[in-house]
Amino acid sequence: MDGGTVFHFVTDGIEAALERAYEAANGQDVRLAGGASAIRQYLRARLVDERHLAYAPLLLGSGKRLFDGLDNVSTGYEIAGFVGTPAALHVRFVRKA
Repeated sequence: MDGGTVFHFVTDGIEAALERAYEAANGQDVRLAGGASAIRQYLRARLVDERHLAYAPLLLGSGKRLFDGLDNVSTGYEIAGFVGTPAALHVRFVRKA
């Protein structure tokens, strides 16, 4: 891809994928992107240190629920900051120490 972005597809679990991402990042931040299912797996495994969510007030369809089945996981994070605009609310969560 333009700019040097490279995608690697890992099929031996989320921990292996995260390890490869850390190696490829060479000391830089690693960001998780994907569907709700992938994000829920990393949250359940307590592998997410910080998360940023943008809430937009519009209905796009049924979609997938990001927080389904994560009741106990959500208590492991606290709000570190938020910014509201007329278009969206951006909230940054960090894992509690």
